[in-house]
Amino acid sequence: MCDVTKSFGAVPVLRNVNLTIARGETVVVIGPSGSGKTTLIRCINHLGTIQKGRIYVDGSLVGYELKNGKLVSRSEKEIARARRDIGMVFQRFNLFPHLTALQNITEAPVHVLKKSPKEAAETARKLLERVGLADKADSYPSQLSGGQQQRVAIARVLAMQPKLILFDEPTSALDPEMVGEVLDVMKDLASQGMTMIVVSHEMGFAREVADRIVVMDQGEIIESGPPSQIFDSPQNPRTALFLSRIHR
Repeated sequence: MCDVTKSFGAVPVLRNVNLTIARGETVVVIGPSGSGKTTLIRCINHLGTIQKGRIYVDGSLVGYELKNGKLVSRSEKEIARARRDIGMVFQRFNLFPHLTALQNITEAPVHVLKKSPKEAAETARKLLERVGLADKADSYPSQLSGGQQQRVAIARVLAMQPKLILFDEPTSALDPEMVGEVLDVMKDLASQGMTMIVVSHEMGFAREVADRIVVMDQGEIIESGPPSQIFDSPQNPRTALFLSRIHR
């Protein structure tokens, strides 16, 4: 990500953001509300357009192509194809209410990756087992708790075999007792080497699992470093102020 800038009308939300994520790295993005965290990861998946800069995933330019030295928007079909490599887990689980857990997971592999229904179902059952929901394959979203729905949503992303997974406050819509079950799945993914960018207010998770913490404020990355540095000896006064407020 190089010099990424985005505004909503006259209001800047990202200001010349530069960020590089290594393959297999878990990066947790923290910062006050309105600092640009969600906008940042939405732009990585081209769910939001940018006015300036460039975003690359695995060496490929996201959302645009270079023609005669200028950036030109790709077609919707090309953008959709590129999104296969970038999974995204939202605050709200966005499951199809009329499909079972198994069907939610097999839908995209069958229709997008062109896998056979049998192969997709076998993979889906393995993923449900991986997220601790092997017995919920035939349950509809309305029959699942929020934590279970979010775990199905993670399994659905994994079924597409992404190179990168983006998490947008994945536990913010959950009751407190359900947060742990989702974070446990994310910890497992991190331990298995999945490349992840996580926007989160779960500071315990960030300290335990992140390889690196990125702190945003007013559309800028104001500090970046290992959890021990960010939480124990922040270099930027704005980071220290943010952390003091959330730890009150």
